[in-house]
Amino acid sequence: MTASKVFFSDFRATAKENILVKLPRLLHEVGIDKKVGSRNLVAIKLHFGEKGNTGFIRPIFIRRIAERVKELDGLPFLTDTNTLYRGSRSNSVSHIVTAIENGFAYAVVNAPIIIADGLRGSSSAQVRIDQKNFKLVDIGKDIAEADVLISVAHFKGHELTGFGGAIKNIGMGCASRHGKLRQHSDLSPKIHKKKCIGCGDCVPHCGQGAISMREQSAIIDLERCIGCGECIIICPHSAIKVQWSRDIANFQRKMVEYAFGVLKEKEGKAFFINFLTQISPLCDCNRYTDASIVPDIGIMASIDPVAIDQASADMVNQQTVLQGSSLTINTRSGEDKFRGLYPDIDWGFQLDYAQKIGLGTRNYELIEV
Repeated sequence: MTASKVFFSDFRATAKENILVKLPRLLHEVGIDKKVGSRNLVAIKLHFGEKGNTGFIRPIFIRRIAERVKELDGLPFLTDTNTLYRGSRSNSVSHIVTAIENGFAYAVVNAPIIIADGLRGSSSAQVRIDQKNFKLVDIGKDIAEADVLISVAHFKGHELTGFGGAIKNIGMGCASRHGKLRQHSDLSPKIHKKKCIGCGDCVPHCGQGAISMREQSAIIDLERCIGCGECIIICPHSAIKVQWSRDIANFQRKMVEYAFGVLKEKEGKAFFINFLTQISPLCDCNRYTDASIVPDIGIMASIDPVAIDQASADMVNQQTVLQGSSLTINTRSGEDKFRGLYPDIDWGFQLDYAQKIGLGTRNYELIEV
């Protein structure tokens, strides 16, 4: 299989060439100059960060991307979709307020914010994909209707997929609320009673009211549970776990199929940028950001979401773990940092399946810019 090009720029800078100069060069190399036309509506898909989180991509970088789109006579907007779990981004009003509080105000980024699946997450477009799990997928309507898609992903660890990169940014991040629910529907968290001390911290954080206390232990009503995984993150004693069986592999497969649906009508009109910065162990959906597991590395760009995620994972795994991070195994250069964080998750599954259904290739040529 022919290798896909992945362009890379490190964070070395001089007085003549800082990172804000390097970033447009990456966009040029990946071909954005030839694909953004006059008055094209350009969706810049990113994660605004949950309230309390500080690991998201700096707004000043997003501004530079938006400015380049405007220089090409395109009309950029920043976008994401509403969350399943209870948090500061579960409806468009609080989502936009959180984005602004985290620095993504128009005055800073020079582009408006549009939450792609509407006020309460019900505005979606169905796309036919005819894959193993889904015949139709539900995509945030404003992303589906955009002329061009630029995925800007903060590459980091993730508690359900090993890492979160380009595929997760579009597969989960572009789905409407109903689409997110369909992806999570097979996940079934379990209470480990020997670890549960009955503190009850998980109960108020469940947006579906699926957790209650009984005999000094939490219990989960699986009929109400939607598998969003927030309780896993919240528990201070690691007493709630996903049941690692076929569920997690199937979740990754569903996420990949949604990414396929997002890109189906965007052939030649989709670009992927991964920021390998502040590489934290957990998703930016958390209300905090843990210490980075490795040093900041750089920025990657490609038209292939599979290749850029493979290249990003490889480059993280080439690093030596930072002292004081949560990662205590697989700490040396060449060892798998994401399996060190989440030993039960095979992150390569999402890339294998994405390659199988034609989303891209794991073979890549890394080109330094």
